[in-house]
Amino acid sequence: MNQVLLPEGWPRPRGYSNGIAANGRMVFVAGQIGWDTAGQFPQGFVAQVRQTLANTLAVLAEGGAGPEHIVRMTWYVVDKREYLADLHEIGAAWREMVGPHYPAMAVIEVRGLIEDAARVEIETTAVIG
Repeated sequence: MNQVLLPEGWPRPRGYSNGIAANGRMVFVAGQIGWDTAGQFPQGFVAQVRQTLANTLAVLAEGGAGPEHIVRMTWYVVDKREYLADLHEIGAAWREMVGPHYPAMAVIEVRGLIEDAARVEIETTAVIG
């Protein structure tokens, strides 16, 4: 079982954890983007986040992991304003697809991604106890 790390006196973060301690087999997922199996991108930032999460979960499943095993994620977004404007809908998609599990996360605004149509890319690490 993974342990959420929250130093004494720190406020509980919303939508992520400050740290996770874990033991077990590690599964590393390369940066996933929001295209489908035909290489097509859905329209809209939230739709791409949903597809990116679906792609991430599919790779995790191949490694025998589920959302509850995710310990770390790094999100790369091309527009932080777009990310912040859609945060409520992103949270709803997260809860629907991943559930009430909040790994250690970072969100980084980047100038662009390798695929020009991509709006978000997510790298993931999971640990199966």
